[in-house]
Amino acid sequence: MVFTPSAPSRAPSYATVLRTPHAARTFGAALLGRLSYGIVPLSLLLAIKDATGSYAAAGGAMAVFGAASVVLSPARAALIDRHGPRRVLPPMAGLYAALLTVIALVAWRPGAPPLVLGALTVAAGACTPPLGPVMRTLWSSLVPDRELLQRAYSLDGVAEELLYVTGPLLVGIVVTVTEPAAGVLAGAVLVFVGASALVSSPAVSRARTVRPPAGGPAAPRLRLHGIVALRHAVVVTAAVGLCLGALDLLVVAFTEQLQRPAAVSWVLAALSAGSAVGGLAYGAVRWRSASRVRLPVVAAALGAALMVAGVAPHLYVLVAVAAVAGLFVAPALTTAYLIADESVDAARRTQAGAWVNTAFNAGSSGGTAVVGLLLDRLPLALCFALAAAPALACAALVGAGARGRRAAGTGAPDERPQVSGA
Repeated sequence: MVFTPSAPSRAPSYATVLRTPHAARTFGAALLGRLSYGIVPLSLLLAIKDATGSYAAAGGAMAVFGAASVVLSPARAALIDRHGPRRVLPPMAGLYAALLTVIALVAWRPGAPPLVLGALTVAAGACTPPLGPVMRTLWSSLVPDRELLQRAYSLDGVAEELLYVTGPLLVGIVVTVTEPAAGVLAGAVLVFVGASALVSSPAVSRARTVRPPAGGPAAPRLRLHGIVALRHAVVVTAAVGLCLGALDLLVVAFTEQLQRPAAVSWVLAALSAGSAVGGLAYGAVRWRSASRVRLPVVAAALGAALMVAGVAPHLYVLVAVAAVAGLFVAPALTTAYLIADESVDAARRTQAGAWVNTAFNAGSSGGTAVVGLLLDRLPLALCFALAAAPALACAALVGAGARGRRAAGTGAPDERPQVSGA
């Protein structure tokens, strides 16, 4: 297998991506709205806990909020593909912001009914606008060159990573000054302003909404079973999400075992820093191998690093290993999004990206839940190994399947976009 970069040449830089007409404005608007996703979860958790006085109520509300957001993500993306972001995003973002505002007002003072807050959080989660998938679809129309698109996706992924680091820090500032519900209100404003600015960009008006042919199905719909490359990308991304979701809790257990619980922030910061460096470096390289070949390799590397972290003899070693593991996080997601873009036609790009995003979020939630059950029953090093196993297994299976299809000469037909009815 060839997994090497091509000979260096005058490759377009990240600045070239941002100098593309309308790219900087569109990207900035999307990031402004997506900052809400770094602020809202922690703000909601703290606000509901303070309003109800119950950790169980707060945890339950956040669980249903996340479930509604993740499960319905492909359906919301299908609406975007069918009607276009200009028609769908404003009402979706407006409803989401309105529900967050109501939650903030209800939770501002103690004594709010848990069932009311739970119902409002479910409704808000169901309306979460898919700003990330929409932006990645717009990147495909802004920079149709595949090499430049790889850089755009890498830049997008690194920026999103930084937003998820910055968001909780901003929440920490908010709660020292006022109530956590103010963070929820700030998230509502950010998502509405960001989405409004995004749809006003000329890039959105240039992006064409693909209509189904006369006599065909009412709208194009993506089905994973018909697109092998996309299905593999979704499976591997879910495994990567599981690794990272498990790692958060495993790091907490590791640092508590050393009686240094405050050090967890250093480990997770090293992971984020490694992801940013890895994403920028990965996007700047001209790879000879195809995206579907690279994805299982970077996923396996992440799983191997996670296994090594389980036998780290000291906290400083764990920090270093976490930084190394981070080097493969953004590349894995960038590659998965590239495969999603390559595997479908223009009418379903938002849905394809949403499936990858959904797989990662679902895997992350599942990883945290499963490891939480295992930590009380198994040694910590074994928990690290079990958390790494899905990424290693999926990488091996997907890699073997890709090699088998190439050897049999059946790889290309499996990856042609297929449109199926509802």
